[in-house]
Formats: sequence, C-alpha cells, structure tokens
Amino acid sequence: MLKTQHMLLLLCLVGAANALYKQWIPDTNYENKTNWDKGAVPCGNDIAQFSAQRKVSVFVETLHAVKEMRLPVDGEFILNSGAGFFVLPGQEPGCGQGVATKFKDSDSLQWFDPALWQGAATLDDLQRGNVLFSVHEERVPCQYDDVVFKALSSFKVDTSSSQSSIPVKSVSVLGKKFDSGSEFSQYLSSHTGRLQFHGSSAVTVGNPGCGDPSGCECGNSVNHERICGSVKCAALNCKMPLSPVGHCCEVCGAIVTVHYAGGFNMQTYRQRIHNLFLILPQYKSIQLGISKVSRSQRLLVIFPFGASPEIQVTILDGGDGTQAEALAWDIVKDVRTHGSHLGITEAEFQASSGNSSDQSAGSVGMVVGVVLGVLITIVLILIAVALVRRGVIQMPSVRLSLSSFKRNSDIGELGGPLDHGFANPMFDNLNTLPNIPDLHNSISITQTGGVYFVNPVYDENETDFNA
Repeated sequence: MLKTQHMLLLLCLVGAANALYKQWIPDTNYENKTNWDKGAVPCGNDIAQFSAQRKVSVFVETLHAVKEMRLPVDGEFILNSGAGFFVLPGQEPGCGQGVATKFKDSDSLQWFDPALWQGAATLDDLQRGNVLFSVHEERVPCQYDDVVFKALSSFKVDTSSSQSSIPVKSVSVLGKKFDSGSEFSQYLSSHTGRLQFHGSSAVTVGNPGCGDPSGCECGNSVNHERICGSVKCAALNCKMPLSPVGHCCEVCGAIVTVHYAGGFNMQTYRQRIHNLFLILPQYKSIQLGISKVSRSQRLLVIFPFGASPEIQVTILDGGDGTQAEALAWDIVKDVRTHGSHLGITEAEFQASSGNSSDQSAGSVGMVVGVVLGVLITIVLILIAVALVRRGVIQMPSVRLSLSSFKRNSDIGELGGPLDHGFANPMFDNLNTLPNIPDLHNSISITQTGGVYFVNPVYDENETDFNA
C-alpha cells in the first residue's frame, strides 16, 4: 500500500502533465564573473565600467568595494538587502592593479536561442539541476510552459521574431509570478521591464496550460528557422543519421515512435522510462526527450492524405548510437508487454545504425506498395479500354502524307551533284497521279467489333464492273 506522501507525489505528477518549466540561463548579475571581460568581479582597486550607450538592469546581491565606477546613460542597479558599493580609503590587498573591468554586452541574447534555456518538470528540479533533454524547438518555451527567470537575478533578452507575440502560460521575474495579461503588460511598460525585455515581439502570459494528458504540440515550429539559426551541428560518425521532428541537426541514436489510445499520459510515461531504464548504469550517458508531434500520412509512401499525432522518443548517447539502440529495444519490448495498460497500441524504432524494430515489416510494406501500384495501373488501363470501346473516349486518327517525308535519295555527296538514280514517270511528276481517296476514310469498324477495308474498285453500290 502506498504511503500518503507517495500518493500525493503521484497525484502531482499526473496533474502536472506537460506543465514544464523553462528557465532562462544567462543573467546580468554583478557577482557573475562571466559578465566581466576580465573573467573576475571588480575589486577595491579596479574600475567597474559599463558601456555608456548600453541599457542594462544589473542585480547586486552583496556589498562591493570599487575604486571607480563608470555608469551608462540609461540603466539601473537592483540592490538586494544589504547590497551596495563603497570606496576604500587605501589599496585593497591582493586586489587588481586598478585597470578598468568592463561589463559585457548582453543585447545580443535571443529568446529563440535554445542553448540559453533549460527545462524541468518541477521548480524543485530546476533548483537541483535535474533538467530534461528536449529537441531544439522544445528547449525554447512552448505556448503551454511556465517561464522562469531566477529570483535573485536580472537579465536582458531580445524577443524579436516573425510573430507579433510570444504566448506562454506564465512568467516569473524577481520571484514574482505573472499569469495575468494586464498585470504583466504593466510590468513590461515599467522601466525595469523595458531594460529586461526588448525586441519586436511581446511576451504574453495567460495562455491556458495543456489540458490533454497525452501531451500537446509545442507550437514553436513557426519559428523553426530562427531557432536553428543559432545552432551549430556537430560532425557525426554513424551510418544513417536520423532527423527528429523539431530538431535542428541530424543525430546518432534512435527514435522510438509510440502510437497511443485513450488512457495514455505523457508525464506518467516519462516517469516510467526514467524509473525503469535511465537509472540503469549502462544508460547513464543517455539523453532522452519525449514530445508530441504530428506525422504526415502518405498513401503508397507518395500521396499525403493528412496527419496523425504520435509520441516521439528521441534517444542520444553521445557516441555512435549503440547504447541508444539498446535502450530503444528495451522501450519497444516494454510496450509489447505492458502497452495495453499504458494506453499504447504500438511502438517501433529506427536507429542510426540502419536497424529497426521490425525490418521485415518494412520489406513487406514495400512489396505491398509495389503490388498495389501495379494493380491500380492495370485497373486504369482496363477502364480506358472500356471507355474507348463505348465511344466515350475517341482515339485520335493518324494521317500519313507522302509530302511529309523527304526522300533519302535527295542526299548527295557534300559539294557535288545530286544523283537522282533512274527516272520514274509515276513519281517524278506528282501532278499526274490520280486522286487517291483518304485511306483513313476507307477503314470501317462494325458494331460487332470487326474491322474491314473498303476497296474503291469494288464498290458495293455497283452491280457491274468493266475492266
């Protein structure tokens, strides 16, 4: 029997299906040494310099000694409790040599850069660093996600995109969660909001969460090119690289396709894969992402006739895909054994090694497709013949004219006289030829399907013939 706390945890997981949290990684904190060009925070003997033309909001967590500070024209310090600046009367021992340390530019940080986000199922997982792997489109906040900027932090993000707005479920800034559109609009119009968010698109909150337990599509495909514009793909060493839906690069590994029915819950299934497989030592280096995608359906692998939703499980192992393929086999076997209890009807995988969960099925499918193609071609031919016999379709007549051909005998040696051969009085003067009736009018087709030729010498209307 489950304990009370375990029951509560299970209910939280089921109720929070697909309620993922996406956290912005960079910040504009004074204490972050990566924000300074010297790779260190200015000390009491240094000059802290901010570019005069940059607009930036800087969070200061503690008290700092500086020799001098050069501030921008437009900017702000957000001071934590007890934080501030002071000038030492003398030199600070062990400090720098009084050089200017510049605060780096953060204007170029893009909302749609997948490398600048990390996602987790809960806020606690974010704090503990238990982040989820996702395809590139889903690393950027989806329309159903909660966006988190670290509480004791400030930032600057460029929200430019081809769309006028970027819808999300909620946004948390400086420890305050905004899920009301009007309230967040007021924050964006404030001085701090204008320093933190800039760009052509406005972030909007209040989008309802995903109400489908089987998952919802991310909605970032419209910005696929912008997302992939900042991604650099690594060189691969596998036989047949794979292209997961929503990913910017080909990968070495495996893709499991899960077909589901009623009762399937994506969050529950994600937890199942983690608890059954990802905790095993052999899968320690595995990166696994689960997403709901729409796959186009094609007749005879050629003609599209719609799309159907399915679950895509992307598995990477950082190598040639061997471990990813082994995990894909384990997932497919688990589905074949317990799929009916999970709301899963079928699962198959493709691996970058060229292997699949059912290679024979692929061969059979190809044979079936070829056979169907041949049968359809035969049926079309039979229909065309039947229409011709009934007169619905008329075959075009072909007339051959003697004047349409040039006699090969007219070709002589280059630069010499033409040799016409012997004279033929019948053909040398075409005007002397008798009128010959059109041959195509002398062919008749009877109702019984027979074909006969009418000889003008033997006219059926004449009862006598004189030679």
